[in-house]
Amino acid sequence: MPSAEYDLWYLRDGIDLLENYLLSKDIYWPVGVAPPAGDPPYPQLTLGNLLLSHQRARATAQTPNQRAEFDRLNTELEAIRAHWRVAMSKKAEAEFHARLILWRDFLEEYRKTPSANYDRYAYEVNRRVLLDLLGRETYELPPAETELLDALDKLLTSLLIMGGFIWEPELIAAFSVDRFWYLYGYLPKAQASPQRT
Repeated sequence: MPSAEYDLWYLRDGIDLLENYLLSKDIYWPVGVAPPAGDPPYPQLTLGNLLLSHQRARATAQTPNQRAEFDRLNTELEAIRAHWRVAMSKKAEAEFHARLILWRDFLEEYRKTPSANYDRYAYEVNRRVLLDLLGRETYELPPAETELLDALDKLLTSLLIMGGFIWEPELIAAFSVDRFWYLYGYLPKAQASPQRT
């Protein structure tokens, strides 16, 4: 799991860039900060990635200094959200569409060849988390996209074997089972054979 500093640094840099990013036409922007030693490279700046780092940091920022930094960054993010509400909604809608297509494609690949794709779930489900976070930033998503997400959730419900939290235990506090239910299970290596009657 990335460190608390990993998410806090990404948040700090992303918030510094956020106003210009929101006013651009791009979904993906380069990040101008290197991660702490030992942590993975940062993804490009997107609104979804920023919101995901914010969600994770809420749970992992434990020391007094980390909590103070998270609170300061949270206040800045809320101020930008209030001032640039329409721009945030438009950016969230654009990224939602892109992430939805990727999430649909993964589930389709899994349905075709479960044994080649089941072990990708813990990584790929990141897109479903991003869809949740982005959807809450929009004023209104196109009905076709909400219908597609509902259909994909029904498909996932029929496939998912419910179980324990699949990400690091430190993140449970930020990803409750009632909202992020898809983080509490796994896809089987092979789909169950249909019952004969």
